[in-house]
Amino acid sequence: MDISERIRELREVIGITQSNLASALNISRSAVNAWEMGTSKPSIDTLVDLADFFHVSTDYLLGRNELQLIEISGVSPEGVDIILRLVHYFSTENSKENN
Repeated sequence: MDISERIRELREVIGITQSNLASALNISRSAVNAWEMGTSKPSIDTLVDLADFFHVSTDYLLGRNELQLIEISGVSPEGVDIILRLVHYFSTENSKENN
């Protein structure tokens, strides 16, 4: 899956429009549309903003990491933080076991 597919998938999972995403990132809706159509790619700074917004890594957005998504709508910010820490912990443990 490439970055255009990742952006669209993440946006749809959380149930927002291209306009909503554009507003959240202070960019144009046409820029979001171009990313999702694969006719352009976000800048490095915007890539980081996207990763922060969607609570994923830039590696995930770039297709370098196949982290599976989980539904976290309705979870408090503290709960999201705990989930992300657990994912990181188990990913680190798995890496140690494989080395």
